[in-house]
Amino acid sequence: MRLDKFLKVSRLIKRRTVANEACDAGRVLVNGKVAKASQNVKEGDVIEIQFGTRSVKAEVLDVQETVKKDEAKELYRYL
Repeated sequence: MRLDKFLKVSRLIKRRTVANEACDAGRVLVNGKVAKASQNVKEGDVIEIQFGTRSVKAEVLDVQETVKKDEAKELYRYL
């Protein structure tokens, strides 16, 4: 699954366009490397998103095309 779509489905970032812009600006890292929005995400990957002065690290636990709002937190685990 594309990185920008995963960020939206998992609700780490609210909108796909915002996720796309964050990737283009170099604020999203996958396994320690700057990632493009089109990069594929798989289970076990570590995603780091930099929001201004703070950053969020999460490990991908599951990849699904669609998920309900309540179940979105089961797709990742904060590190």
